[in-house]
Amino acid sequence: MEIGQQVTIQSFKHNGSLHRTWSKGTLIEKNEDFWVVVTYKTLVIESNNRIWQTREPAICFFYPNEWFNVIAMIRRNGITYYCNLASPSLYDGEAIKNIDYDLDVKIYPDGYFEVLDQDEYDQHKVIMNYPDNVQKIVTNQVDLLIERIQGGQAPFDDELVRQYYFKFLGLNRNQRKSESE
Repeated sequence: MEIGQQVTIQSFKHNGSLHRTWSKGTLIEKNEDFWVVVTYKTLVIESNNRIWQTREPAICFFYPNEWFNVIAMIRRNGITYYCNLASPSLYDGEAIKNIDYDLDVKIYPDGYFEVLDQDEYDQHKVIMNYPDNVQKIVTNQVDLLIERIQGGQAPFDDELVRQYYFKFLGLNRNQRKSESE
């Protein structure tokens, strides 16, 4: 992946079924610890074939060595963070991919956060036979995320998210300018 490149994002379930696809995102930062991709007005295809378009810019953090990813949505009332408990992300030349493990942590602009989809996780861990080690990792990662949220550690830093968004706007401006020349 190269900075400025458009990438597809795919989330699968533990049983191998495709869960959700984001048609495109723009890679704005890449290092060995994480990749930052911005989506805006991106088509999303759900596993039930429902298609919708994202409404606001989202700064997405994918980690090749962590069991979660974070989407920071820039909204009128502030930044809302949505954390997906998922396998470490990988890029295979086709898309950024991970396995979604149901649990999510949502952080509102006022700092309030909640763990979501516990019922879905409890159901899927039985139906899809999540291995004990995966269940333990997911549980530990929820605790780790909460510590990072409470400590204001990256990526849970509104100023950092804004900096990435401005970087994205600059990249887009430069790409449009070079295309018109």
